[in-house]
Order: sequence, then C-alpha cells, then structure tokens
Amino acid sequence: MKKAYAFFLLVVLNQAVMAQKTITLQDCESQFLKKNLFLLASQYNIDASKALTIQAKIWDNPALTAELNAYNPDANKYFDIGKEGQKSFGIEQLIYLGGKKRNEVKLAQTNEQLAELQFNDLLRTLKLQLRKSFYTVYYNTKSLETTDQQLAHIEDLINSYSVQAQKGNVPLKDVVRLQSLYLNFKNERMEVVNDNIEEQGNLRLLLNSTENIVPEVSKDEFSKYLKTMPFDLKSLEDQAIANRPDYLAKQKEIDANELNVKWQKSLSIPDLTLGANYDQRGGAFNKEANVTLGIPLPLWNKNKGNIKYAQTILEQSKVEKQNFDLQLQTEITSAWNKWEESRKNYSVIKPTVNADFEAVYNGMLNNFQKRNVSLLEFTDFMESYNQATILVNELKKKLALSGEELNSTINKDLF
Repeated sequence: MKKAYAFFLLVVLNQAVMAQKTITLQDCESQFLKKNLFLLASQYNIDASKALTIQAKIWDNPALTAELNAYNPDANKYFDIGKEGQKSFGIEQLIYLGGKKRNEVKLAQTNEQLAELQFNDLLRTLKLQLRKSFYTVYYNTKSLETTDQQLAHIEDLINSYSVQAQKGNVPLKDVVRLQSLYLNFKNERMEVVNDNIEEQGNLRLLLNSTENIVPEVSKDEFSKYLKTMPFDLKSLEDQAIANRPDYLAKQKEIDANELNVKWQKSLSIPDLTLGANYDQRGGAFNKEANVTLGIPLPLWNKNKGNIKYAQTILEQSKVEKQNFDLQLQTEITSAWNKWEESRKNYSVIKPTVNADFEAVYNGMLNNFQKRNVSLLEFTDFMESYNQATILVNELKKKLALSGEELNSTINKDLF
C-alpha cells in the first residue's frame, strides 16, 4: 500500500513539473514570434492588402454583345441568322483616362505598406507586454520564495510555542503574536500571488501555451539596465522617428490620403469606351463593320463631394501627425525619467543588498533559537526583513520594466 502511494505521489509530482516550463527571455520571444495568435491573425491584413493591390492593377473586362434575329416576317421564319438573315456582334473596352488606374494602384500599394507598419506596431506593443509580464512574474516569484521560507519558519514556531503554551512554559500572547505575524505574511503573499496569476495568464496567452512559465533571468541580463546614459532628447527622438512603426504609419497615412485626393480628382474625368461591332444586314450597308466611341458628359456628377471629403481627411491626418510629434517628445521624456529614477533608487540600496540579507536572517534565526533574542525582537526583524526583501525585488522589477518601456518608446534595444 505504501509503495502504491509513493508511486502515485511520484506521478503527481512529475505532472506538476511537466505543467511548467523554465525559459529565458530570448527563448520566450522566439516562441512568441512563432505562436502568438494575435500576430498570426494580423499577418492576414498584410496578405489582404497585397490582394487588393493585385486587384487594383486589373482592368475591367471587355463587354461582348450579340444581336440575333428572332423572327423574319418577310420569310415567315424564326431565328433567321443564316447568310440571308440578320445578326450583329459588338465588343467594348473601358479605357481609363486622367491617371485613374495609376492613382488607384499607388493608393493600394501605400495601404499595403500601411498594413505592414500596423503589423510592426502590434509586434512592438505585444513585445513590451511580453517583457513586462516576464519580469513581473520573475521578481514576484522571488518575493514569494522569501515569504514562503519565512512562513515555514513561523509555522514551526507556532507549533512549538503552542505545545509550550499548553504546558505553561510560555505565555499565550506569544503564540497569538506569531499567529498574527503569520496571517500578515499570508495576506501580503496573496496580493503577490494574485498579481502573478494575472501575469501568468498574459504570458500563456502571448505564447499560446498551456504551461506555466517560470522565467529565468541572469545577473548580467539585469545589470544592463544599470548602465548610465546621457539624456539627448534630439538623438532619442530621431531614433524613434526612424524606428517606430506607429510614427511611420502616421506619415504613410498622409501619403495615402494625398493619393486618395488625386484618385478622387481623376475619377471626375470621364472614361472612354472604345469598341467595334459587326452588323450583317441591319446597318446602312450589308456586312457593316464599325468602330464605336463613348464618353459620359460631366454635366452634373463631377465627384465634388468625394474630393472634398478626401481633402478634409488629408488635413485631419496632417494635424494628427503634428500632435503625434508633440506626443512622441512627451513619451520619450517620461519614459527616460521613469527609468532614470528607477536606476537611481536601486543604485542607492544596492550596497545593502550586497550585504547578503539571507545571512543576516539566518544569524537572527539562530540567535532566536538560542534564546539570545526575544520573540518581540525576532518578529520585528521578520517583518522588516520581509518588507526589505520585497522592496528590493520591487525596485528591480520597476527598473527592468521602465527600461523595457524606454526600449519600446524608441523601438530599439538601448540596453
């Protein structure tokens, strides 16, 4: 029976291990590019735009007409279409004038480029979300590891003190104090766990995975966010203008709207219909062959409404571009200030971190077990230690997240 229970426990533990996956940021992004459903769906927008470009290049099909005799009253004959009967045929082709087809093709090609830029901007946005969730889960997990270690020690103390309290060796208030500390840690732990559950959901969704992701971050990977850089707004803005797809899309929208104005104006120019026909006996001559020309008279519909609408949209896109220029400067400055502040805050506490919190904690625990430290002093230290450890992880997390936000704002890995 014990062997069967041990085997069952081994299977459960093995499944639990298999249900999670340890992964680096580089491997995480590689899987993201291959499997993310948002990217795969957005890719179809590019394919659809390419199809519209192909369609824009195609001319209208020629129109073929035929006129066959149904009844000849002179010969009292139905469907008299022989040598002495009557039949006629015609073919017509629409010839675009005013550069319509050229403008339509250019507009379709510009919309195709715009779809690619929108796809790249979606990639930029999702990549930032992926990195933020990755680092959040990593540092939250580090905080949980510390809290769980303390909870295990406090639980052992509660069990030990409860036995001693029943024997009258220690006051019951000491047990209550330990239980209060235990519940306080549990409550703090729950807040971090809830945050991790949400971020784990984001990671699984972004990676199209059913496994829990266990992030792995090296010291070198984190230390890159600590490097110092001079703030040069002009240089950063130039890089953002060159790299950010949403900024490039704003300019491409203006290009597309300018082409749309040209296209709408060209639509006001009538198109020519060129054709030829053959008439066996119904014309002025037998077996008559003719050339036909047709063109609408632009008397009432000169496409003025569509031209005005296109011009209005063009002016609107120009104003939006100017607003985006100002917004970009604000985003860059804000992202830089967040990162710089996070870097300074972490640099201040870094020497304390290097003093090795864990060694201090173990020393305090040993002294308490040897009765060299009172319960009040020990619990106060436990609370301070837990808060300090969580604070350090929060500062690390904020530094990494602000660094990635700055990367995304420029759309270039500055770190």
